Amino acid sequence: MRQRKLKNLDERLNAFSHLIIEDPAENKGRWKQVFGSDDPIWLEIGCGKGQFITGHAKAHPERNYIAVEGHESVVLRALEKADQLRADQADGGQKAGPDNLCFILEYVKDIRDFFDDGELEGIYLNFSDPWPKDRHAKRRLTYGKRLRQYVQILKPGGVIVFKTDNEGLFEFTLQQIQSEGMEILEMSRDLHHSPYNEENITTEYEDKFALTGKNINYVKFRA
Repeated sequence: MRQRKLKNLDERLNAFSHLIIEDPAENKGRWKQVFGSDDPIWLEIGCGKGQFITGHAKAHPERNYIAVEGHESVVLRALEKADQLRADQADGGQKAGPDNLCFILEYVKDIRDFFDDGELEGIYLNFSDPWPKDRHAKRRLTYGKRLRQYVQILKPGGVIVFKTDNEGLFEFTLQQIQSEGMEILEMSRDLHHSPYNEENITTEYEDKFALTGKNINYVKFRA
């Protein structure tokens, strides 16, 4: 579905310039300097409206987070959440908002354009576009070539965490994991009724489908 462009979008995005990395490629290999700490860095590709990534930034101040989202009308909501998080925690002196969370407003073609080898601790892929037609398989974020790119920018032992409501995409992802010789650490075809749900932070999309009783597929894996 085509998203309607919001009124005064550029002006509204500019209000959150302190959260946005304008030229992420320039920071390749120096993201710890961007955050000003040696804390581990986690990446979400396709953050949507930001409930998931801001939830993690709040729950884990000992980590740094980067959220990637190319759709500006959508990411505006995530920026609003992140800025509110900063405001809520500023008085308490807690690390939040721009201190441990920043945003890249681009679509990803090759994630290695932005990150150096071994620069990340983990990668989140939540409810990615399933691209259901076979001829579009290479566009899926869990296609084997992309998985190899992710592994390159992860530190040894770094993990990829994937959630989806789409059964076909989940089966495809499991096949790609196997084909690439990767190791599954955790897996459930019904995340919300599994032991892994205790630490699960949901997305807006996830909440919507969970209310209808739709199962959420989940897998955590590494090279």
